[in-house]
Amino acid sequence: MATTESGMIDKETMIINLGPQHPSTHGVLRVRLELDGERVVNAEPVIGYLHTGFEKTAESLTYQQCNTITDRLDYLAPMTNNLAYVLAVEKLMDLEVPKRAQYIRVLFSELTRVASHLVWLGTHVMDLGAMSLFFYTMREREVILDLIEAAAGVRMNPSYFRVGGLAYDIPDGFHEKVHAFVKDFPRWMKSYRNLFDGNPLINERLQGISYITQEQCLGWSVTGPNLRATGLPLDLRKVEPYSAYEEFEFDVPLRTEGDAYARFWVRVDEIYESMKIIEQALDKITPHGAYTTSDRKVALPPREEIYGNMEALIHQFKLVTAGFPVPKGEVYQAVEGPRGEMGFYLVSDGGPKPYRWRARTPSFYNLQTLPILSQDGLVADVITAIGSIDIMLGDVDK
Repeated sequence: MATTESGMIDKETMIINLGPQHPSTHGVLRVRLELDGERVVNAEPVIGYLHTGFEKTAESLTYQQCNTITDRLDYLAPMTNNLAYVLAVEKLMDLEVPKRAQYIRVLFSELTRVASHLVWLGTHVMDLGAMSLFFYTMREREVILDLIEAAAGVRMNPSYFRVGGLAYDIPDGFHEKVHAFVKDFPRWMKSYRNLFDGNPLINERLQGISYITQEQCLGWSVTGPNLRATGLPLDLRKVEPYSAYEEFEFDVPLRTEGDAYARFWVRVDEIYESMKIIEQALDKITPHGAYTTSDRKVALPPREEIYGNMEALIHQFKLVTAGFPVPKGEVYQAVEGPRGEMGFYLVSDGGPKPYRWRARTPSFYNLQTLPILSQDGLVADVITAIGSIDIMLGDVDK
């Protein structure tokens, strides 16, 4: 039973917990629901079950070591996290990154966006009661993870982007592998569309459900697809280009309805736009060339210069253990992640470790709208709302 402000028992409503251990909460999230029968009176998200203290941990690490933490903030979109962070450090140091490295960063950022949206698409539709699509989307995500592994050596949390450029160059034959993926993807998307285009289950569970206005989104600092589903074309790749995004042609998908159905189609359309960017990036990336800065205070020399060179080996050891000093100052840098604005605020005191390290994670802000999205809906609509805003609890509980 719920209690009123005066402390009296209100027999008309009931308090129940959804989660924290529940598959449809997409992570360790507890939602405290106040119900009037099946109708939601209030939905309060309760967080903190996954808290890891990333921000304070980073302040005891060197700038290059901090990169591994950014992967784990949102482990479905590690590359875009990497990019936001290294751009912030590079801005503090006034480092120039080779254009080829910038193009490769764009390529992997968009592959990451597609992979993240595929996980969202499969899990969201499964939440609604349709399981088949999940298996297809995870199959295609595996192909993307194979591409990431080919370049970075690992499938998840690769820490591939480094201050000044990349950890390694892309391997021989990488272009051909990405071209094969690009060629097959339209066929895969067509099979997805056959499952959800006009599907009455999808339409009835999403249309007119979990509505939010543009003003409410702005008031709660919502960004990304959730904001663009209300009609505001705010995409940092367009309005504040970074890493050579100004050289790429792509559209910003928009919807105006502001409901779960609008958020669904914005993300689906974004997959197509990301594939356009990936194709353009492949054309821009030359087979050989610089993949990191030539500033040896920051970046290691090429491998062929290290082997058998004792001086280079000693320099490598110092870079790994002691780090490099960063000029005094403060900076904020953001990128357009799959879930919205992903940014880092850094303060340097001139040493090799950040004095302050703060992350602006999109899921933390987007989750705040859950009470609005769930108000006066049914319990089943709470599941729709959570899936439609595409949260990541590592992003929330940073």
